[in-house]
Amino acid sequence: MSEVERPLAGRVALVTGASRGVGRGIALALAEQGASVYVVGRTERPGGELSGTIGETAAQCEARGGRGIPVRVDLARDEEIAALFQRIGDEAGRLDILVNNAIAIPEALTEPGGFWEKPLELWEMFDIGVRAAFVVSWHAARLMVPARDGLIAFLSGYVGATYTLGAVFGTTKAAVDRMARDMAIELKPHGVTAVSLWQNFTYTERALRNLERVPGLGERLAGEAGSSPEFPGRVIAALARDPERLLLTGGTHIVAELAERYGVRDVDGRQIPSLRGVRGTPIWGPV
Repeated sequence: MSEVERPLAGRVALVTGASRGVGRGIALALAEQGASVYVVGRTERPGGELSGTIGETAAQCEARGGRGIPVRVDLARDEEIAALFQRIGDEAGRLDILVNNAIAIPEALTEPGGFWEKPLELWEMFDIGVRAAFVVSWHAARLMVPARDGLIAFLSGYVGATYTLGAVFGTTKAAVDRMARDMAIELKPHGVTAVSLWQNFTYTERALRNLERVPGLGERLAGEAGSSPEFPGRVIAALARDPERLLLTGGTHIVAELAERYGVRDVDGRQIPSLRGVRGTPIWGPV
């Protein structure tokens, strides 16, 4: 892609949970279109069962033609989030795109049993997936509102309306959908867009491992068209380029449907179908 084909050149993005999985895919998709991406996560050194570090993702962003800035942040610590935004303010002086992707996924999530049979640590999903996303968005808004521009995207899913893997998971994603809507009501007069995005099953490192380990998971997903981790990022990049994106603010949008709107395909050229009729319909429309 040449310089003239990099429509996000000069834009500054922040992606949480970007050492691997969907966060990594989103960071790469934004960088490929020229964005400078703050790659935020906790994993600095290779090792462990799942591959990926913030440094590796940042290097891959550079190879795609953008800029990758790895920053280790524990999103459970407000002071580390504040330090991240102090750095962004000092270095870039702006933030154009925020993607709240990070969520804690305890191993017990995919184990059989009711919520009362699993450890209370599962609530960490809500702490990172909702509370930390609120704190990050609070800081981001303080950069975007004065600029009267910006995009805040929350990664959610059909689990917001359809039971999937337990009570805490569904509660977390439903809360994200509502938070995006209510933030949008307050941000719209200032030209800042906030949306929640429902993605299909995504073939991340963890998902591929779970397909091998979790009994019956493959059968439950039979017939559902999964996407690559970069597909949501391609759609977010298209949304960031849309001069009329404020018309979508406050809505919970199905990624596959936005992809059709913008003419976006997955990395292998496939058109990912919406699962609205099978998995559920978003509650919140644009405000």
